[in-house]
Amino acid sequence: MLAMVLAGVAGGAGGAALLRRAWTDRARTRPLLVAAGWLMLTAIVLIGAWTIGPVKGVAVAIAAVSVGVLGVVARGRVVRSARAARDSLAPEPLEGPSRAWRGVLKFLLAGPLGMTAAMGIAFCYATWAPGDPRTRIIIGGLLMPLAWALAMTWTLADQRLLRALAVLVGTTVAGFALAAMRGLA
Repeated sequence: MLAMVLAGVAGGAGGAALLRRAWTDRARTRPLLVAAGWLMLTAIVLIGAWTIGPVKGVAVAIAAVSVGVLGVVARGRVVRSARAARDSLAPEPLEGPSRAWRGVLKFLLAGPLGMTAAMGIAFCYATWAPGDPRTRIIIGGLLMPLAWALAMTWTLADQRLLRALAVLVGTTVAGFALAAMRGLA
C-alpha cells in the first residue's frame, strides 16, 4: 500500500505538471499535454483500484493524487506585495478614529444589544415557524447564538455607530413585537 501511495503522489504530481504546462503553453502540443495529464491521473486511480481493491484503492489513489497535485500547485504559487491601505474603497475597522467612548459604545452595541436582537429573532422564529412547538423552541435556541455572533461581527466591523444602533434596536423591537403579536392571537 505504501508503494501505491508513493506512486499516487508521483503520478499526481506528474499529471498536474503536464496539465499546468498545457495551461501555460499555447502551442500545438497543448491537446497532447492535456490528454497525457488526464491519462496519467486516470491511470493512477485505476492502478490503485486494481492493486488494493475497488473501494479502498480508489480512495487511497485519489488522496495520494491530491497530495501530488497540491505540491505542484504550491510550487507555482506567486507571492505578491500587499497593497497600500489607501487603495481600498472602505476603511478597515481598525483604521477609524480610536476613542475610548467608541470602544465602550461598540462593546455595548455588540454585547447586550446584539444579544437582545438575537433573542428577538429567536423568539419570533419560535412563535411563527410551522411545526411542533418543541422543535421550534430548540431551533430558536440554536438560532440565538448564531444571530448574536452575526450581530456582533457586523456591529464591530461597521464604522457608523448610529446605523448599527438603529438596526439592532429595530431588530429587537420588531422581533419581540412579532412574537408578542403571535402570543396574543
